Amino acid sequence: MRPAKTSAAEFVPERPTLPKLQQAVQRCRGCDLYRFATQAVFGEGPVHASILFIGEQPGNDEDLQGRPFVGPAGKLLDRALAEAGIDRSDVYVTNAVKHFKFEERGKRRLHKKPRASEVEACYPWLDAELAVIQPKIVVCLGATAAQAMLGPAFRLTKERGKFFPHDQAPRVTATVHPSAILRAPDAEQRHAQYRDFVADLKRIRDALDALPSPPQRETRPKPPASAVTISDSGGARSVRPRPPLLRRRTPRSSSG
Repeated sequence: MRPAKTSAAEFVPERPTLPKLQQAVQRCRGCDLYRFATQAVFGEGPVHASILFIGEQPGNDEDLQGRPFVGPAGKLLDRALAEAGIDRSDVYVTNAVKHFKFEERGKRRLHKKPRASEVEACYPWLDAELAVIQPKIVVCLGATAAQAMLGPAFRLTKERGKFFPHDQAPRVTATVHPSAILRAPDAEQRHAQYRDFVADLKRIRDALDALPSPPQRETRPKPPASAVTISDSGGARSVRPRPPLLRRRTPRSSSG
């Protein structure tokens, strides 16, 4: 008999805000990865960031510090963003999986790729982040993040750098994870891969500049004091349940 599917959905608070989510994620038992990690590592950045970056999962440094992208890959990302003309303080960074999955080699903890079921179980946290922030562009760093957003048929080697419309952002694109650059076999290849990565980020910056600005809200006259008005409750838009990965459609390519 197959074990029952687990999900983080029941741990995501209603009417989520980033502070609420940051607190609630520490209580998540949506999969077994919490048993071995030091803590959950939630996303970080401004609440209305225009660009949201998604990695695969926290690494050893992130697990210990409780912050995303603070290790070697994060430092490389910071440098590449600066070269591409993207202000690091204006972007939101997070991961598809919130707990560090690893295998022990002596005293070292080495990254171990999360299973598709673990990515799926953790998706409600990412879905909530997207609903609160409502970014203009989502950038998937690596294949795991790309398939979490765009479905299991997505192939980074074939569709890297393309932009796709998505129900959670005007544009979604994918490039390599900075850790892949750090694993290049020699300095020459690392330099070439880093140059291509910066070029991807520059295209993302240009795509953001090309998106239309949101229309300004109309100023409406105040109703008479005697009138009865009904207003929305405000706050973040509700989090929609995401269909299973295998049922997601292959996204349509867009020139935007």
